[in-house]
Amino acid sequence: MVTRKELLARDGCLTVVRQPVAPPKPAPGQPGSASKYVQDSPEVFVAVLDDESIVAFNGHVDLGTGIRTSLAQIVAEELDVPAERVRMVLGDSSETPNQGPTIASASIQISAVPLRAAAAQARHALVEMAAARLNTDASSLRTDDGFVIAGDGTPLSFGSLLRGRRLTLTLDTAAPVKDPSRYRLVGKSSPRVDLPAKATGKLTFVHDMRVPGMLHGRVVRPPYYGHDGGGFVGNSLIDVDRASVGHLPGVRGVVVIGDFIGIVAEREEQAIRAAKALRVRWRGLPAMPDLSDPARAIQDAPARRRLLQESGDVDAAARMPGVTTLHRRYEWPYQMHASIGPSCALADYRDERITVWSGTQNPQSLRHDLAKLADRDEADVDIVRMEAAGCYGRNCADDVAGDALLLSRAMRAPVRVQLSRADEHLWEPKGTAQVMDVTGGVSASGETVAYSFTTRYPSNDAPLLALLLTGAMPAEARVFEMGDRTAVTPYTFPHARFVCEDLAPLVRSSWLRGVSALPNSFAHDAFIDELAVHAGADPLEFRLRNLADDRARALLQAIAARAGWQKREKPRHFEQTGERRVRGRGIAYARYVHSRFPGFGAAWAAWIVDLEVDRLTGEIRIERVTIGQDTGTMVNPDGVRHQIHGNVVQTLSRTLKERVRMSDGLVASREWGSYPLITFAELPAVDVLLMPRQGEPPLGSGESASVPGPAAIANALFDATGVRFYAPPFTPDAVRARLEAHAEHAAAH
Repeated sequence: MVTRKELLARDGCLTVVRQPVAPPKPAPGQPGSASKYVQDSPEVFVAVLDDESIVAFNGHVDLGTGIRTSLAQIVAEELDVPAERVRMVLGDSSETPNQGPTIASASIQISAVPLRAAAAQARHALVEMAAARLNTDASSLRTDDGFVIAGDGTPLSFGSLLRGRRLTLTLDTAAPVKDPSRYRLVGKSSPRVDLPAKATGKLTFVHDMRVPGMLHGRVVRPPYYGHDGGGFVGNSLIDVDRASVGHLPGVRGVVVIGDFIGIVAEREEQAIRAAKALRVRWRGLPAMPDLSDPARAIQDAPARRRLLQESGDVDAAARMPGVTTLHRRYEWPYQMHASIGPSCALADYRDERITVWSGTQNPQSLRHDLAKLADRDEADVDIVRMEAAGCYGRNCADDVAGDALLLSRAMRAPVRVQLSRADEHLWEPKGTAQVMDVTGGVSASGETVAYSFTTRYPSNDAPLLALLLTGAMPAEARVFEMGDRTAVTPYTFPHARFVCEDLAPLVRSSWLRGVSALPNSFAHDAFIDELAVHAGADPLEFRLRNLADDRARALLQAIAARAGWQKREKPRHFEQTGERRVRGRGIAYARYVHSRFPGFGAAWAAWIVDLEVDRLTGEIRIERVTIGQDTGTMVNPDGVRHQIHGNVVQTLSRTLKERVRMSDGLVASREWGSYPLITFAELPAVDVLLMPRQGEPPLGSGESASVPGPAAIANALFDATGVRFYAPPFTPDAVRARLEAHAEHAAAH
C-alpha cells in the first residue's frame, strides 16, 4: 500500500491536501482529547495516480456499518468513475486526516464534506490538464470511467494526464461539486466492499493479526469491577506471587505496574492458564455506593443544574384554573455495548517507533493516550485501524491497546492481547443509567399548556484504563455535560422548561448508541402518548397537532399510511378485558440531536410497533416494527436500510432485555447468562420506509433509528394492557410485576 508520505513525494500523482492544524479543543463541558499534536506534513484527502488508481482518505472508521462503501461512492461520483476504482483508507493515525472520533453519526453528514470537495477539485484539475493538452475549452470536455473525453470522442485517461507530473492542490471545501440531479452513483444501492474479505476469511479483523515474533498477553484486573474513580484505583495491589506461574509452560513474563497486571506467554492458551493461576493479593475495598437501584443512586447523587431552554412561565401556567398536572418519572438502566467478540489489540513497541493494531473508533485520541502511557511523543505512535467486534460506542477496544503496549514495552517484542469475556463485561465503559422527570399541565379542553423536563445524567468520561491503573493519570471523577442530547422535546407548547442535571459518574461509563438522546426521547414520547390519552385524542393526531416541523409531520403521516394506522380515541385494551393474550400498537417519533445544546440534528425517525403480551407470564412478542426515516440524501440506500435494521435489533434488545446487574456496588454481569441479548427467533418483521429526499443535505443515520424505539414499545404495551411502563428493560418479570401491582391498586380503589 502506498503511504501518504510516498504520495506527497511521488511523481505521476495528483493530490488534494490540507495543511495540518492543531486538533480542536473540547467544547466547554464536553469530554475529548487533550492532544496538541500537529503532524509535519500535509493531510491527503484524495490522490489520483498515473497507474490509474485512486486512493481516498478519511479520518473516521467503519464500525461494521458499511461506511467505507458509501465514502467510496461519494469520491467516485465526483470523479465519474466506478465505485470499485476507489480504495478508501480509514482511520490510520499516520495516514488519514485528523477528523476526530467516529461518533454522532457524523461520517457522512460532516466528515465526508471535505472528501467530496477534494474529489471534485481533482476532477476539475484533470479536465483543465486535458483541455491544455488538446488545446480546447474545458467546458467541451466530459469525464467517464477514468477518462477525460473530448467532443470528438478522443479519450485521455487520468493516468496518462499525470505521467511525469506532480500536482498538489490545497483543499477548498467551497469547490463546486456535482448537482445532485446528475448523480449516477450516490443514491444508488451499492454492494458492501468489505464483505467479500470477511466472507472468505481474508485478514480483516484485528483479532486475526499476526506478526513475526509475536507473544500473547492476558491481563488480571483489580477487584473493583467497573470503577475507575477514587483513591483506591491504582493503589489496591499488595503483592503478586510470580513464582505461582513460574513453572507453567510458555510463560515469558509477569508485568506489574501499580494495579496493572499482565502475563505474557508464547501461546494464547498458556497466557490464559497463567492468568487464572497467578496468585495476587489486593487490599480490601472501601464501602461502595449501593447501585442495586441505579435510579435511586442517581437521584441521591449531588448534581449541577443547567437550564437548557425556557419559554413562557411554566409554573404560572400550571397554576391556572382548570389545569391538571401530570408528573411522571422515567428510568433507564446501565447497559453494555455487549460486543460479541472481546476486544483485542496488538502492539509492537520499539525505540524508534510504536505500532498498535487496534479496533478503536478514536485513532487520534488513542494515539495521544498511548503516547502519554509510554511517555513518548505522539509522533512516535502509529495506530493501524482494523475491523473489530461491533461497538456503537466505546467498548474496551482502546483499553486493550493500552494493555498490549505496556506488555510489549516490557518484553521488547510484539504482544497480542485479547480480553476474556469477563474482562470485557466487567470493565467496558457502560452506557450510563439516567433519570428523567416530566411534568405536564393539561387544560380542561385537553390542551397541554405547560411542559417541564429534567434529565439526570452521570458523566461518561472513562479515561484509558491503563493510564489509571498505572497511576499515569489521577483517578478523579470529572463532571461533563452529556445529558442534553435531544433533551428538548420536538413538540411545541406555549410554556416549557428543559433542564439537565450533570453529575459525576457512578460506574465507569462512556457513550453508547444514542447516548442520552435515547432515554430522553423515551421519556418525551411516552409522556406525549399519555397526554394524548388524557386529552381523548388519537396518538398520531395529537403528535401532529403539536409538531411544527414539516419534515417530521410528513414522516409521521407516511409511516402511518405504510402501517395502516387506524384513528382511535380509546386504547385497544378496553376491547380486550379478560383476555390472557392482548395486542397493542404504539407510535413514537424523535430526531437525534447530538452534541452540546443546542447541538445539531441527524436523521428524523419514527416507529410503529405491533406486539402481543401474555398477561399471565409477562412475555412480550414483538410482531412487527414499521420504521420510517428521513435521512436527506442517501449515498447508499441499502446501507441506510442495513443501519436501520441494526438499530431496530439493538434497540429491541436494550428495551426488552438488557440491564447491567450490580452487587455490593460493583458490576456483576460477567457472562451472557447474566446479560442476555435478543435472539434470532425473537426478531419481528421489520418494514423500512425511506423518505425520498435526494438533493437535501445528507444526515447521520447511524443512531437516529434507535431513538424512538423504546417509547413506541412502551406505548404499545399501554395500548395492550392499560398499564404505563416507565423503566426498561420490559422483561417478563418486570411486566408481570407491573400488571399485578396495577390490578391490586385497581381492586383497592
